[in-house]
Amino acid sequence: MKPNMQNVMKQAQKMQADMARVQEELKDERVEASVGGGAVKVVMTGELKVESVMIDPAAVDADDISMLEDMVAAAVNEAVRQTQDLTARKMSAVTGGLGLPGGLF
Repeated sequence: MKPNMQNVMKQAQKMQADMARVQEELKDERVEASVGGGAVKVVMTGELKVESVMIDPAAVDADDISMLEDMVAAAVNEAVRQTQDLTARKMSAVTGGLGLPGGLF
């Protein structure tokens, strides 16, 4: 039995609308990543935009700037990972786990 193409199109349109809604919701989502025991914190939006970077003054050592740079990079990378996980979870709820590539979002 062939699937009813009209129903398939309706389902696809609904999924597309739901995905657009999730993308809109992600704009209001925030993730916070912290490294170095809280020495560096990054807050990122669901759109992968860094909203803020907080650095504990105790983490600033003029003789070891590379350590601070590494912590900032690690915090940003962790925030990106958390945001991608959040996006994947929210999109999976819409797509029903179809495994659609991230480029489609």
